[in-house]
Amino acid sequence: MYCSTKRMFFLLITAISLACTSCNFTEEIFIEENGNGKIAVKFDGSQLLQVMEESGAKTPKESQKAIDSIISFKEVFASKKDSIALLPKEEQEKLKRLEPFTMHMVMNAEEKLMKFDMFSTFENINTIGNVLNDFLNASSVSSTETVNGKAKSPVKSQSPSSEVKYNFSNNIFTRKVKITDQELFESSLKDLKQMESFLAGSTYTFKYHFPRKIKSTSATDATFSQDGKTLIYEVDYLSVVKDPESTSFEVELER
Repeated sequence: MYCSTKRMFFLLITAISLACTSCNFTEEIFIEENGNGKIAVKFDGSQLLQVMEESGAKTPKESQKAIDSIISFKEVFASKKDSIALLPKEEQEKLKRLEPFTMHMVMNAEEKLMKFDMFSTFENINTIGNVLNDFLNASSVSSTETVNGKAKSPVKSQSPSSEVKYNFSNNIFTRKVKITDQELFESSLKDLKQMESFLAGSTYTFKYHFPRKIKSTSATDATFSQDGKTLIYEVDYLSVVKDPESTSFEVELER
């Protein structure tokens, strides 16, 4: 089933803003021997719908209608190119990062389903950055309108306080996170305190598939698939937000 782009993004942001009880994020990467691969960021807020129902809360009116749609960001940007062209260059660059991505969106209140899956292919993992932050910035596309010759958007895109860098070379895969704006980071921590109790129980899972068996990893609590080629590393979501650098780790493959 398809719906308008603006409606879909509204539902997305509504879901993310409400998703503060036992929700799960998964960052999944597939890497081939030649360095090509694909990446996906998955959000599962299905349990939230169940919690809302049990508490007597009403789900947003816009999310009561079942939706199962696929959206191409490249196509969305093409349809809004005139409005986007009026945005500040910095904002345009943030949105441009989303062009390679496609999103699969499933929302069904009756079946207690709320899932978003954003994915893309890559030729070099080094070109992938803070994908989750880019994903949340998509909201500014749906709300961008032209007023008196200027682009107006009530939803301000987010500037990350940390950067994520991936690298795969010489048999070693690394995921490195570094705080780049300490002031902005500390400000986000203050805002987090208001939601901290609700976020307890939410998880962030790294699921990385490699072309050969894993020899070792610095992610001490990680588990592996039966064939030894997939790493699964689940952490508390709060640790991702409060101490992003703690999610840096290295994986060495067998030769």
